[in-house]
Amino acid sequence: MGTVHARSLDPLPMHGPELGFHADDIETPDIEQESKQEVLENKDVIVQRVHIDGLGRTKEDCLTYEIADVFRAKNLIDVMKRAHEARQKLLRLGIFRQVEVVIDTSQGVDALPNGLDVTFDVTELRRMTGSYNTMVGNNEGCMVLGLKLPNVFGRAEKLTFQFSYGTKETSYGLSFFKPQPGHFERNFAVNLYKVAGQFPWSSLRETDRGVSTEFSFPLWKTNHTLKWEGVWRELGCLTRTASFVVREESGHSLKSSLSHSMVIDTRNSAILPRSGALLKINQELAGYTGGDASFLKEDFEIQFNRRLFWDSVLSASLWGGCLLPIGDKPTCIADRFYLGGPTSVRGFSMYSIGPQSEGDYLGGEAYWAGAVHLYTPLPFRPGKGGFGDLFRTHFFLNAGNLCNLNYVGDGPQAHLRKLAECIRWSYGAGIVLRLGNIARLELNYCIPMGVQSGDRICDGFQFGAGIRFL
Repeated sequence: MGTVHARSLDPLPMHGPELGFHADDIETPDIEQESKQEVLENKDVIVQRVHIDGLGRTKEDCLTYEIADVFRAKNLIDVMKRAHEARQKLLRLGIFRQVEVVIDTSQGVDALPNGLDVTFDVTELRRMTGSYNTMVGNNEGCMVLGLKLPNVFGRAEKLTFQFSYGTKETSYGLSFFKPQPGHFERNFAVNLYKVAGQFPWSSLRETDRGVSTEFSFPLWKTNHTLKWEGVWRELGCLTRTASFVVREESGHSLKSSLSHSMVIDTRNSAILPRSGALLKINQELAGYTGGDASFLKEDFEIQFNRRLFWDSVLSASLWGGCLLPIGDKPTCIADRFYLGGPTSVRGFSMYSIGPQSEGDYLGGEAYWAGAVHLYTPLPFRPGKGGFGDLFRTHFFLNAGNLCNLNYVGDGPQAHLRKLAECIRWSYGAGIVLRLGNIARLELNYCIPMGVQSGDRICDGFQFGAGIRFL
């Protein structure tokens, strides 16, 4: 009886090469087996049974949606392709450490001459996993403890707890994630958190304690997220020299908001893409579900990437947004936009563009920023095909503006004119290092232009690290 073993590759990353088979992997002890294999390759086959071995606490009913397409396969190659796709779906659930696939000819009384059995051999994750990390940055050190309970109730639910104890602040977060069986992109999450942060550019300290619920779902070629958030915010002065405006903002406030985001992302990588485009639109409405913050906030992000000659990439990005207060109460400093720094308008210090008072930057109610990049391989291609491919050189030109608008007396044309005034821009070149699909580092030489009174610049070398760059 002939047997084809299609052993899976390393389950991580999830998007790996497709399963394949080689002649050396097929045992051929006699002529009868060879003829059987020839039938499977050249004629239609029927998948009679699909087995999942190795299940412990996982409920089988939530896995039937992930493997259903295997039964629709019409030939051996199609079976292997659909089995690989089903394996990727199983790994995507985040409840298995390893998934292997075995394709065999059907056996038993009801076995058909062209029948196949497909077996998924799975290894479940442990009931509880933990992590411990230390982080150092911004003149602060912290210890981060993480605890994760995957597959809590047997249907791909996940409970996560994270605690951060730092030399200056302490934060924690508890989240519960629940996907819809058969539609992993359609999921529900609840979060409970306390987050503390220090913002030296505004001489501000902020502590947020809140709860949020969100529902994510795909619609045609877009991905949507609906979210409600209730947060108790505590603002305070970071230094004794904080400006009077910042001192006025200090105190407690309660924000209850509804938000919606839509994303269309065809990029091959979110960190350092070489092709594809991104469109992201966010809306947030606060005040109608309670709280003492009332505003409508809109912002968007657009990015295009195109491959050129000699493995170079041309990239263009545009950000923008506006914050409209509702009622007579002015907007809060914690809700406004901020601009400047190595991740947005390079050549300027972190969030040091726009309105300020006594050296403290207060943010703005409207902004835009755009950039054009040319990414190229390193000169002479050192380390080609290996570690050197993580580095790219880039030449950039970026610009932007941040200001407050008079929504009562001025019209759209006056708003556009104000956004077009006092444009800050810069140009330069640097080196980019991609850290997997997690983050990226930049070391740039920047030449800032269009500097306005009160702006802080970084003329020369500037280092940046993050996951979102203009």
